[in-house]
Amino acid sequence: MKDLINWNRRPWLVGCVLMLSVSACDLDIEATDSIITEEGEGTFSGVGNPASSVNDLYNSVGGHLGAQDNFYALSEVSTDELLVPTRGTDWGDNGIWRTLHAHTWRPDHQYVLNAWNQMNQNVFRASEIIETSSSTPLDIANAKFVRAYSMYNVMDLYGQVPFRDVFSDPSDNPSVLTRQEAYDFILRDLNEALSDLPITSPGGETNRASRATANFLKAKLLLNAHIYNGTGTPSGADLQGVIDAVDEIEADGFALEDDFFSIFKDASDSEEIWWVVASVGSRIWNGLHYNQTSSENQGGGWNGFSTLAEFYDTFDGNPNSNFPEDAEDERRGFVPDAATADETNIGIGYGFLVGQQYGVTEWNGDGAPVSIGALNDRPGNPLVFTKELPGLVGNNERNGIRVIKYHPVDDSFRSHLIVFRFADAYLMRAEARLRNGDAGTALAEINALRVLREAAPLASLTEDELLDERGRELYAEWWRRNDMIRFGQFTRDWEFKDPGSVGDENRSLYPIPSDALLSNPNLVQNPGY
Repeated sequence: MKDLINWNRRPWLVGCVLMLSVSACDLDIEATDSIITEEGEGTFSGVGNPASSVNDLYNSVGGHLGAQDNFYALSEVSTDELLVPTRGTDWGDNGIWRTLHAHTWRPDHQYVLNAWNQMNQNVFRASEIIETSSSTPLDIANAKFVRAYSMYNVMDLYGQVPFRDVFSDPSDNPSVLTRQEAYDFILRDLNEALSDLPITSPGGETNRASRATANFLKAKLLLNAHIYNGTGTPSGADLQGVIDAVDEIEADGFALEDDFFSIFKDASDSEEIWWVVASVGSRIWNGLHYNQTSSENQGGGWNGFSTLAEFYDTFDGNPNSNFPEDAEDERRGFVPDAATADETNIGIGYGFLVGQQYGVTEWNGDGAPVSIGALNDRPGNPLVFTKELPGLVGNNERNGIRVIKYHPVDDSFRSHLIVFRFADAYLMRAEARLRNGDAGTALAEINALRVLREAAPLASLTEDELLDERGRELYAEWWRRNDMIRFGQFTRDWEFKDPGSVGDENRSLYPIPSDALLSNPNLVQNPGY
């Protein structure tokens, strides 16, 4: 695969690749929905060291979330927000990326299987901690949060959840929870965890579960309840539950942060509700060109991930360029021009990179930039990222707008990946108010956020505008698929989607992986596959 080839070229990522390769082997062994326990065959008697097992559990979650494939790809590349076009033979990978964006994936798609195995494995390992008699109330609360988060993702992506009681016979097939049963299970875990999780304020230990993380996931669950229970209409009680949960997060001290791109540094701020120890390298380098480099990665980017012109156009500003004077929304970022490209940004922009790109053209022996200027691609053409793509195939090195929130000038090696942040909770509360008939308050909240982000206030607020606002704030943060389904937009047409998939509501769920069906006859394939 192109991305793995590029990773192997870069020593700072080799360890991650090796670690993921080992994990993949483990997942192949455990592809029967965690039939094998950590203690081996026989009666389960508890994990040996619950506190250590909790650490391992969080490390597992971080490893899964830090990858650019699997869960992240299913959540983002399947939408109008990100795509991975093939450039020559680069990023061809037998179509594994293209089928996600085109909505032509099948039950044997590798990322569909990997995400399924990873999340279900986390559910089972969390259950082992919960059912260990020597686990402290805090150990159990952490495990219940991680189990709820992992089960939430399985329920959201696949619509049904295999579940194995840790005390069951290893030869028994796991039972299967319906979407409603999984919803109830997750809500119960969160409510039970809340009483034993610490109240953590910004700057505290926000890489572990807290009352705010549980309330965030509870708000996400309630906001999507009408999708999960099949009614199609949100209830007033659920919407009020969203508002109440976000109010509690705010009462714990979390708040909107100005200076948008500073949020994605590794320093704590008022936005960070939950972050994980995971490399942000893939978020930095997966779209940058090979000739865009940093002192820590002079091998350059991987030249893959891009966005559609139609998504870029949801932002205010000059539609054809994104130099500092062009943007009318801080979140769209900017491309340094000849006057602003310097050591403070090593010439690499923020947000959406379109047009001529700048960067370091010469490094000294100590890894410091000597000169910064306009870049060329490898054949020698000016490195001008084009707004339009000719297709999912047939692209050159320069086609496609690139997306970057985390920035190499802030250290490519840092392991500080944000999972939950307050702006998302804030937008969930505004959405709950809009759907619950309080459009005036919702509009005021959205405009307060827009003014903070240096964007013009809106005159009115519709659901479509609110979806756009969530996209502008949360792009590349793995919520786009979830949002589009809730707003009824996931099956609509967009550029390069296969015409046969347009309007196919079955695509709102991924298929149960073929291997999982073979290993557990209690599972039933989702409609349309």
